[in-house]
Amino acid sequence: MSDVFLGDLSQTKLFDIVKPLLVGAKTGIVTISGKENGEIFLDSGNIVHAKTARSSGEEAFLIIMGWRMGRAAFLSDLAPPKKTITVPTENLLLNWSYRKQEWEKIREVVPTPNAVFRLALQKNPEERTIQGEHWNILALSNGARTVTEIARILNGEEFKTSKLIYQLVQEGMLERVEESGPASKKFVKEKFFQTMETELKKVMGPVASVIFEEEFTEFGKSKDAFPHDQVLPFLEALGEEIPNIQGRKEFKKAMLEHLSIEK
Repeated sequence: MSDVFLGDLSQTKLFDIVKPLLVGAKTGIVTISGKENGEIFLDSGNIVHAKTARSSGEEAFLIIMGWRMGRAAFLSDLAPPKKTITVPTENLLLNWSYRKQEWEKIREVVPTPNAVFRLALQKNPEERTIQGEHWNILALSNGARTVTEIARILNGEEFKTSKLIYQLVQEGMLERVEESGPASKKFVKEKFFQTMETELKKVMGPVASVIFEEEFTEFGKSKDAFPHDQVLPFLEALGEEIPNIQGRKEFKKAMLEHLSIEK
């Protein structure tokens, strides 16, 4: 029995992929593979189990539904190994809808997982009671670590970490580190990114343009003001999107050669 490819999350929303399976009362496993891997288990059109590398159950389902990259496939007629989701699927989808709205509010303060925060100067110092989770975030927000790095240290998910940071910013205890002006940073020439997109298309085809733009969104940067010191992490992130190992090597080799010229 083989997987049936359902779609690429860079081109369509996961809900639009899963919806026909729910309506059709299907039983099986929806797998998402890419930077992160996850599984959603269906039983006669009901979502009964979900898991990621670090979570399971309803929280895993909500996390997976927020992913914007990855390839979705379906393996039919396989029963779930266990049931970790007991709420009705209709309520589960409503919870996901609420999570989406919450994300939109958080994104106004924490626009990308690469955003950096630091302790804010207290204009009117006063005694505060700080919860353990908030304390850990404060301790790690040193003006250099990104949201992703903080989440990794705490073995947490991006949503939970971003939400805690959002709360601390609202309380006036954290502030976002603004990027330095153009005069103090060296930026990458736009021609370099044109070359990068061309090389990516050679190994991935037309979908390369979509993935290219998605990575810029993830990094929270624009092509005309992209810091030179972020090129290597950006290149690594793009490389991870190339499923073919040989193609990934060829892409990285070509771009490292161009990068040496760029410097």
